Amino acid sequence: MANLKDLKTRIDSVKSTRKITKAMQMVAAAKLRRAQESAEAARPYAERMNAVLGNLAQGAAESDNAPRLLRGTGADKVHLLIVATSERGLCGGFNSSIAKLARVHANDLIETGNTVKIVTIGKKGRDQLKRDFGDYMIDHVDMSEVKRLGYTHAADIAKGVLSRFDADEFDVATVFYSKFISVVVQEPTAQQLIPASFDAQEASSVVYDYEPDENEILDDLLPRSVATQIFTALLENGASEQGARMSAMDNATRNAGEMIDKLTIEFNRSRQAAITNELIEIISGAEAL
Repeated sequence: MANLKDLKTRIDSVKSTRKITKAMQMVAAAKLRRAQESAEAARPYAERMNAVLGNLAQGAAESDNAPRLLRGTGADKVHLLIVATSERGLCGGFNSSIAKLARVHANDLIETGNTVKIVTIGKKGRDQLKRDFGDYMIDHVDMSEVKRLGYTHAADIAKGVLSRFDADEFDVATVFYSKFISVVVQEPTAQQLIPASFDAQEASSVVYDYEPDENEILDDLLPRSVATQIFTALLENGASEQGARMSAMDNATRNAGEMIDKLTIEFNRSRQAAITNELIEIISGAEAL
């Protein structure tokens, strides 16, 4: 039977832990609402830009003067993987699921003889990938000081990616993040940024004439599209992180409550046994007299 003092200490310790996890759950719930609103507000803009660029790309794809961001380098040997995760943990499998998707993708590329380069956004993804892919990492974006995510943060990341592309450092760029579905469901996603890839649009009988021509418009919009897609990925990650943390802290709080109940029962049994032993000793002593 466990010592009563040790059991009391364990119960107090678990109660303190439950207070912390409950507080973290409430903070995550408050942050989730704002993060979810930001992510959902960005989706229509990103989808509309994707539709416009998709229509433009259909007309420019066959042109020899098509922007390089659209037609690519003509090769697909060097791949840049942009892995976006969080700076903090205690959010369940949020970071692990993104890192796992990136790890599988990287291993597939390496096995087929391609060159892989990795840029990490967020400490947790870097820490998880460093052991197996440390030699492939070429840059890291620290977001620990960012209190409120803005488009300028994504624009700075996109600027670095585009400069590497202009310097012929890679052929294909893909961003990895987690798309927010609900509080309990976050979907790890891989989205190709370069060469530009757009969802197939429904066939339309309307013929558009652009002024200036498609290539000039794409030259201006495609770099913005890269920044927009990165910004959307970061917003989706923000909502997914808070949803995952809220769910994880709720489970931790429930588990702590169950553990407290079990320890309390064990404590009461131990105390009852100790009292019974003391009574037996008193009665035995009295009978001996």
